Amino acid sequence: MTVVLGIETSCDETAVALVRDGVEVLAQRVASQVDLHARFGGVIPELASRSHLEVLFPLLESTLDDARLQLDDVDALAVTVRPGLVGCLLVGLGAAKGLALATGLPLVPVDHVHAHVYGALMEGARRPEDAPWPLASLVVSGGHTSLYESRAPSEHREIGRTLDDAAGEAYDKVAAVLGLPYPGGPVIDRLAGDGDARAYAFPRSKVGTLDFSFSGIKTAVLYAARGPNTARGAPLLPDASVPDLAASFQAAVVDVLVARLLEAADAIGAGGLLVCGGVAANSALRAAAQAAAEARGVPLFLPSRALATDNAVMVAGLGHHLFAEGVRAGLDLDAAPR
Repeated sequence: MTVVLGIETSCDETAVALVRDGVEVLAQRVASQVDLHARFGGVIPELASRSHLEVLFPLLESTLDDARLQLDDVDALAVTVRPGLVGCLLVGLGAAKGLALATGLPLVPVDHVHAHVYGALMEGARRPEDAPWPLASLVVSGGHTSLYESRAPSEHREIGRTLDDAAGEAYDKVAAVLGLPYPGGPVIDRLAGDGDARAYAFPRSKVGTLDFSFSGIKTAVLYAARGPNTARGAPLLPDASVPDLAASFQAAVVDVLVARLLEAADAIGAGGLLVCGGVAANSALRAAAQAAAEARGVPLFLPSRALATDNAVMVAGLGHHLFAEGVRAGLDLDAAPR
């Protein structure tokens, strides 16, 4: 049995987890910075880095205490090294290097996006290595909207990506247009339940490949909500319905995400579909992906809402497989924001 300690600090969640054999969560802790950044309408990198510094080691101690383990019981250290905000990544990486130097534990570098894919595979009674490979994997969050051909827990080839905004970023920007608080995803999802998704005919972008573009729909919502040639800070139009705008926007985004996922599945001959990342917590996306998988008669791999957002469970889980494959890094390991 192998116990891996995972550390995640790529953006605005500080997370630590202990996972046995890639699937059994012994303990985990997450400290969110949502309240810290909400007043600015988005993540402030320097504030995020400072917050990681303040809470990471207390989280580490609490996680070990929760699992009733010592560092001597750990077999490897898995840490997110890419992609993300470079200052944030360096906090987690520096901590992991210090622990590796002090304990002699091997250091395993983890790709944050690949970890999200793994997180969708590791819950319940599944053995991730027994998934019906290849999978068409959609990673959709505030920082990423990408499609992957996944052929093993640690083998992923990017086959599509956003050309401008990530889907989660578009949610945040549309929320700002509608006068809604940050983060925009949960608020729009909730309001959409009270709106008419057919009230506004927003565009479904098609760029001729497996790539995505969300800049057009963001502009379309702005014009629908505040009028063309809108000055910054202009009020909502008198007849603008925020629930209808939210529902119509969300329907368009979900249509594009699921359509591209199915195109990717056809292109690679996928044995299953996978959706992960923070936007995988969205109720409309979850329902649409499930319906698409059922229509095709293939399994859908979808993380629980708790594991959809950034966490260290997925880092430690993927770290187990990388460690088993012999992946190691020295103390000269560096962070890679892209």
